[in-house]
Amino acid sequence: MRTSSICILMLCGLLSSCAGKLDVSGTLPGQPEIYPDYRGVTVPQNIAPMNFSYMGEDPAVLLVDGRGGEMLFRARHGLFRFGSRKWRHLMEENVGCDISLTVAVRQDGSWRACDSFNMTVSADKVDPYLSYRLIPPGYQGWKRMGIYQRNLENYRQRIIADNSLSGENCVNCHTYCNRNPDRMLFHARAEFGGTFFIDGKEIEKLNTKTDSTISALVYPYWHPSGKYVAFSVNATRQSFFNHDPNRIEVFDTASDVVVYDVESHNVFWSPLTRSSQMFQTFPTFSPDGKWLYFCGCSPVGNMPDGYAEAHYGIYRIAFNPEDKTFGDSLECLYDGEAEGKSASFPRISPDGRYLAFTKHGYGNFSIWHKDADLWVIDLSDGALHSLTTANSDDVDSYHSWSGNSRWLVFSSRRDDGLYTRPYITHIDENGNESKPFMLPQRNPRRFYKDLMVSYNLPEFMEGPVRVSPHRISTVMRKGKATDVTPGQ
Repeated sequence: MRTSSICILMLCGLLSSCAGKLDVSGTLPGQPEIYPDYRGVTVPQNIAPMNFSYMGEDPAVLLVDGRGGEMLFRARHGLFRFGSRKWRHLMEENVGCDISLTVAVRQDGSWRACDSFNMTVSADKVDPYLSYRLIPPGYQGWKRMGIYQRNLENYRQRIIADNSLSGENCVNCHTYCNRNPDRMLFHARAEFGGTFFIDGKEIEKLNTKTDSTISALVYPYWHPSGKYVAFSVNATRQSFFNHDPNRIEVFDTASDVVVYDVESHNVFWSPLTRSSQMFQTFPTFSPDGKWLYFCGCSPVGNMPDGYAEAHYGIYRIAFNPEDKTFGDSLECLYDGEAEGKSASFPRISPDGRYLAFTKHGYGNFSIWHKDADLWVIDLSDGALHSLTTANSDDVDSYHSWSGNSRWLVFSSRRDDGLYTRPYITHIDENGNESKPFMLPQRNPRRFYKDLMVSYNLPEFMEGPVRVSPHRISTVMRKGKATDVTPGQ
């Protein structure tokens, strides 16, 4: 890493050669205040240009120094924009290395340089697409929402499902089989409700409420074979608080975990995943398909009075996909009742090494919990640790892994405490995380200031969903639903 004095001398020479009379004559203490805070982050080599704004009022320039030479950028209204070609060249030339960035500002007629900061360009690529739901932060109603997909290598965002095409109903819980956009499902609630499976260009509508389950199918996770999907079924309620930092509490009065057979349209379960002795929710399969994981806790009496005493742990049960049978015992990986803390959203890295989850004070719905943080279990030895560098003082919650197990995307309210934004952190082979970065935009300061919706359920994808939103909405409005039935 170059020292600040060397960077200042280089900056002075570059500015003099490019702008004639422009010279750096001094320094400013500390690093510059920028938005988003990309100082010291690790980024994938195939990420879109990470434009950012200098938050001061003075004119500013930026020197970027790495292998391949230096580049100079002038801020326009405080914004540094890299341009796709220059950024791609910068990433390609510096794979596995740090690049140094130095901001100089004009004060009292002279240019002064702030302390430089680094970005590390990882050799690990990230999946090229990300999908999410954009939804207003309401509690009981909505008007406009949709499921969107974003190309992470540029800024292009397109609609997957838009509720303006289906009576402004709720669309939610989008998920993919091994991040494959051709094997997708999502729910629609209220008018035109159902569960919708996309297989290539085929769309199937299901009615998933049965007489043998306490609700329609809710939180999903695909089996890696694509033959099954694990779901929770939940009797869910919510309460509101006037004098609590957690404004809303979503809780279950009962919940089970079942498995859906994609071909036969049957749901089946184990007595251990459907028991009055435990609330079970948030299922996930292991990458080899041999284990079914879920969150569970003992019933705590009348709800909502006991909501703060509900502490969910992480459990798993053996699963045989060949004959659809389960093991005869549960294994506890994280004991929420003993810890006095809850776990939500268990997600296992595709290489099978790490289980990431959200840890918070109580209950199972952590997306409004200010104390919610990301934690990891090393499945090779059971060791547990917090992703301290990635966590913040506000909500850090729902998350998903990239296909190479090196990136974790998660939703966080750290920006303003109200809206969730996607952040991405690098996870190395030892489970150590990097400082996360906010999803890049052309003009992130203006974009996020004007965007009055939250990003919900960020999920990595290997490519884009190819079915048009109009075709999806046609099936939602006019398609005949196939009934899901209980049984083997």
